[in-house]
Amino acid sequence: MRYGQIREFDIANGPGIRSSIFVTGCSRNCKNCFNKEYQDFNFGSVWGEEETKQILKYLNNTVNNGLTILGGEPFENTEGLLSIVREIKNNSNKSIWIYSGYTFEYLIQNEENKKLLHLCDVLVDGPFVEELKDLTLQFRGSSNQRIIDLVQTRLEKQIVLWTDRKE
Repeated sequence: MRYGQIREFDIANGPGIRSSIFVTGCSRNCKNCFNKEYQDFNFGSVWGEEETKQILKYLNNTVNNGLTILGGEPFENTEGLLSIVREIKNNSNKSIWIYSGYTFEYLIQNEENKKLLHLCDVLVDGPFVEELKDLTLQFRGSSNQRIIDLVQTRLEKQIVLWTDRKE
């Protein structure tokens, strides 16, 4: 798996101060994608053990609220992400958000995608749609995109949208 960047501090892609991983590779080609260069599967650097250790170090910082995975398209990198996210989940109690241009309903048709979703707490799903762009939306770019609370969705066995509740 390749990545375009790792951010130690990110305040745009989930609540609070988070770390983020931008994977590379995406075949969706959404109009006016905000990370066009990350669509290339050969862009960026190869992920290794050192990158995982670095993320874990970032997550151990008390000001850090969690990890966000975006791209590119994380679910076109499921094979690489599964072991990385498992290790992060096993060594951190911070929340994990993941973004996808695919819908939840589409993603759960694939067993590997379901395994990755099971390791995550929140999914921001759906393609960016230029005609539905709304700069006032929290943590997403267009009004068709949903923020799904995966923990509650698993418990209730139906899609539950995330709300910005204080823990």
